[in-house]
Amino acid sequence: MNYCSECGASVTLKIPANDDRPRFVCDSCNTIHYQNPKIVAGALPVWGEQVLLCRRAINPRYGLWTLPAGFMENGETTEQAAARETREEANALVENLQLYTVVSLPHISQVYMLYRAQLLAADAFSAGTESLETRLFHEDEIPWDELAFHVVRKTLECFFQDRRKGSFGVHNLAFFPPN
Repeated sequence: MNYCSECGASVTLKIPANDDRPRFVCDSCNTIHYQNPKIVAGALPVWGEQVLLCRRAINPRYGLWTLPAGFMENGETTEQAAARETREEANALVENLQLYTVVSLPHISQVYMLYRAQLLAADAFSAGTESLETRLFHEDEIPWDELAFHVVRKTLECFFQDRRKGSFGVHNLAFFPPN
């Protein structure tokens, strides 16, 4: 950040009074510009014994499989964002969204909030503009070596494990880069 969004003056990275970390502070109007993690919201769409995955048509991780998810927009709830991302990436409608995994990625300032969701129809989905293809997978068909993100892998592992137990809870996870 170089300039203040309030007055246009230059900003300086410094620790404001009564704070404990560097922030961009306007040199003119003293506005403190907080930068906070981005929320990624998405769904784990389920149809019977199958889950819906999308093969990415965009970078990063072009061509790999993922759950429909993306950055939350202003003015929407995480649940609304998850449903919107599912519509955008898989042209699919979901209902009964239940928070399933919350994953903190502090090294890239992101928080994933993924919802288990019921797909409304087994044949009412197709690749959206950010997907090369969409497909329903049974557990033994999941392309584990072609998953785009560790968050997706862990969410799917939790799901299939929970399904075998017959009980679903919320999983709160954190991933850190390897040292």
